[in-house]
Formats: sequence, structure tokens, C-alpha cells
Amino acid sequence: MKTSDRNALGQHWLIELQGCDPDQLGEVPLVEEIMRRAALTANANIVSGHFHQFSPYGVSGVLVIQESHLTIHTWPEHGYAAVDIFTCSPDLRVEAAITQLQLDFGAAAVERKMVERGIRVNNTMML
Repeated sequence: MKTSDRNALGQHWLIELQGCDPDQLGEVPLVEEIMRRAALTANANIVSGHFHQFSPYGVSGVLVIQESHLTIHTWPEHGYAAVDIFTCSPDLRVEAAITQLQLDFGAAAVERKMVERGIRVNNTMML
């Protein structure tokens, strides 16, 4: 199969941020600000967002962007955050967003994995 015969509807990035500053992970206003900065760094167009504070700690949130979405779940007690970036746009600057997240959360280590979603071969959806 030629590469030109295969394409995906989107890319789903799974990002593991480890060794983060726990103070950066625990409160909605700061986590939301960091996620919005990452989205803007990626040149995403933010449509809306919703973030939730858990008790005793942790935050979950989503930013809906015209290009799809960014989500986060934090575990301040472990210095860990799981971030997903899903995009249908080849123009989104995902690596720049990941670098911004690493800096803002003070992550000592970052792992990333990209999964193609909605793979089509010759305009036929692969199941």
C-alpha cells in the first residue's frame, strides 16, 4: 500500500508528565491557565473549556478547540499529569504545546505517543 493511499482523520497524542511540581497540578485556575497557554502555543482556536476540582486534590479538565480537544487529569500527590491532545488539523503545533506543558508543570520527564485515529485507505474507513 502506498503512503498516499493511507491517511487518518486525526492524531491523538497521549502525554505523560512525570516529576511535576505538585503546586502546579492542584488547583483549577492554575491548571486551566496552563492548558490554555499550551493550546494557544499550538495555535489552536479555543471554543470552550470546563475544569473540575476534586477533593482532596486533583483536577480534570477539557478544552474544546476548533481542531478537536485537549484534556488533562492531574495527581498532585504523585507529581503526575495525563494530557491528551486530539487534532484533526495538520497545522496544530503539538510538539510546541508539549514543551510548554513540560515547562509550566515543571515536569522532569515527558513521554508521548501518537495514535492515528480514523485511518482511511483509498477513502474507505479501516475497522
